[in-house]
Parts: sequence; structure tokens; C-alpha cells
Amino acid sequence: MTSIRTRLSALLFLAAILTALVIGVVTYREALKQNEELFDYQLRQIALSLRDQGVAPGQAFGFDEDMPDVVVQIWTANGAMLYLSHPGNPLFTRAMLGYTDIRAGNRLWRVYSLATHDRIIQVAQPFDLRRGLAASAALRSLTPLLAFAPLMALLIWWLVGSSMRPLRRVVREVEQRDAHSLEQVAEFDLPDEIAPMVKALNSLLQRLQRAFASQHAFVADAAHELRSPLTAVQLQLQLLERAPDEAAKEAALAKLHEGVNRATHLIEQLLTAAQTDPNDRSAALKPVDLAELMRQALSDVFMFAQQRGIDIEQDGPDKVMVGADAAGLRILARNLLDNAVRYTPEGGKVRVGIIDEASRVVLTVEDSGPGIADEARKRVFDRFYRGDSTGQTGSGLGLSIVKNIADQHGASIDLGRSVLGGLSVAVNFPK
Repeated sequence: MTSIRTRLSALLFLAAILTALVIGVVTYREALKQNEELFDYQLRQIALSLRDQGVAPGQAFGFDEDMPDVVVQIWTANGAMLYLSHPGNPLFTRAMLGYTDIRAGNRLWRVYSLATHDRIIQVAQPFDLRRGLAASAALRSLTPLLAFAPLMALLIWWLVGSSMRPLRRVVREVEQRDAHSLEQVAEFDLPDEIAPMVKALNSLLQRLQRAFASQHAFVADAAHELRSPLTAVQLQLQLLERAPDEAAKEAALAKLHEGVNRATHLIEQLLTAAQTDPNDRSAALKPVDLAELMRQALSDVFMFAQQRGIDIEQDGPDKVMVGADAAGLRILARNLLDNAVRYTPEGGKVRVGIIDEASRVVLTVEDSGPGIADEARKRVFDRFYRGDSTGQTGSGLGLSIVKNIADQHGASIDLGRSVLGGLSVAVNFPK
């Protein structure tokens, strides 16, 4: 691809050449016209200089016979020839006062005729000779313009290169960086055309820096969180191996199953949290039936709710369309329901509602659990935060995943107290 400097220099030079050509043509035509007027003035002055001189037949006025650029002939009032400067040139048999163009001897002549009280003076000049002299003078006037063209090309090349210097500085600064250098690029002394690009680049670097920091923190937290369930599984396996009788083995095996389930749930949540990074905006939003997605999410947690004797109700229209990523929205719904079922005591109740308003769609999930204290609601969206819900088997990632997916959809989340006595979560999707 051609460089911007080369392209701009070539285009500016072509524009300058076209402008110079237009100026040259106008200058040439104007110089030609002025030279023609000068030659006409010269013919008139010659005729005027001869009007008062006494003339005898055959008298010469000192015109050079070898330079037939001007032909002079003088008649008496009755038509007798008094003088002819160049006998070898064709005679003009008629005289029209003033300036005229006459063809004689296969040449076109520019003639000026002047009448006095006793004679007629006629001064003529060949048209081709006049035109050649005028063209030569006009071309000489264009010589400085032609000589300026190379200097103009060098000046344009230097000016464009000087203007591109800030861009080359930005390029060098970016080229010297590695994958871990995410500091912002210096924005000083940048042209208005380049400054928006550098600001956009700095904004991208800032988002990447936040994303990398979030991922590093997530990996560290995940490694820490995985140690406990894996250690518990290892200990329960040792207890199973050391069980003295069948009853002890069955109890150890039940604990082992519980530990494996907890570790499996944690790993699933970790994978889901990694896929729903808060800085990710790549999901394509398409029309999705939120009511149908909630029914699918209900089917996902139905067996778990049935085991704990929890009643789940769904209220709202049968079909509500929102702009969303179907896979992400189903994860959001399933995590809300999973949290509600997990933290609701056995025999409790969970209610799901969908409200279709003019400017938004509100998804609500309420439970009859212990709820969340007002002072802890700002922290529940942090990864691995479990609050005071001791004895529960949650991973502390559910609401964090919900918040990430909501941010990707431009939705807001409101936490409150449910009429059932527990937590109420309302997700507001813009229409």
C-alpha cells in the first residue's frame, strides 16, 4: 500500500501542476494579446512618423531590405505610388483606414492605413511573423513558472513529511512496546486528524489493561477457591478408604459425592464467569423471547428445587421479546434461579415475574430466603463474595456472572426486599 506521505505529495503536486497549467494558459493568452496590441501600436506609430515627411518617388526611409518584418507603402491622393519599402513583397491594391487583415501573396498581413491631406500611408506586417514573436515573448514569461515546478515538488515533499512526523512518533512508540506494555501513548503535539485515533488507541489500551488486571485477579482468586473443595474431596476419599464398616463407607461416600458436586458446581461457575467478562462487548444482540428463556432456565433448576421442596411460580406474558444474546441471557436466568433456590430454606417459595413496559422489560426473581443486608448489597456482585450465608454451598460467583451479563446487555440490576420475605432481584432491560 502506498504511504500517506507519497500519496499526499503526489496528489498535491498534481494539483499544483494543474493549477500552474491553468495559470500558464491564462498568462500565455494574455501575453499573446498584449504583444499583438504592442505590434499594432508599433504599426500605427510608424505610419504616424511618416505622415509629415516630404516624399519623392523612389525615396528610401532607411528600412532594412533584408528584414521584411514591416512593409511600408505610400500613395498620393490620386493613387500614384510614392514609396514601397520592399519591392519584392506583394502590393496591397486597396486601403481601408485603420487596422485590417489582408491576404496577399499567400500570407495573411496585419495592415494599418492612415490618410493625410495629400497621401495614404499603409504599414503592414506578416501575421505569422507577429504570432511567432508574440508566442516567443509569451513563452519567455512562463519560464519562471516552469523552473519553479521542481522546487515546488521538493517543498511539498518536505512539508508533507514534516506534517507526518507526529504520526511516525506514535508508530515508533507503539512498535517499541511488548505485550505487557499497556501504558497510554503520549497525546501531546498531535494534529487534529491524528489525535482522535490516538485517543481511541489509548481508550483500547485502558480497557485491555482493566481486562488483564481483572483476568489476573480472577485466576488468582479461582486458584485460591479451588484449593478448599479439592482438598475436601481428597480428605473424603481418604476417609472412604479408611472406613471400618459399611455404614462408615456409605457416610464417607455420601460426603464424597457432596464434595464432588460442590467442586463441579464451582468449576462450572468459574468457566461461566470467565466467559462473561465484564469488559466483553462482542456479543451480538438479537430479538429473543425472554419468557421462553425463563421457562428453559426453570427446567434446568427444577430437579434441584424439587429435591429441596421449593415451590417455583412464574408470572407474566407468554412471550416478551428483548434484544439479547440468547446464550448469555439463559445463563443470567439460570444463575438467578439457582441462587434463589440455593439460599431459600427447604419448603420455601421462589417467584419469577416478567413486566413488559413501554420503555423497558423487567425480569424479577424473588425468594423467601434470608435476603441480603442493605450494607452488603454493594459487595454481592464481587467475585467469590458470600456474605453471611454460612452453611450454603454457593460459589460466590452467581450474582457476579449476572452483573457481567447485564452490563453486556446495557441492563441495570436492582436489589430489594421481596414480599416473600427474602431477596428481590430486578433486571431492567431497555427496549
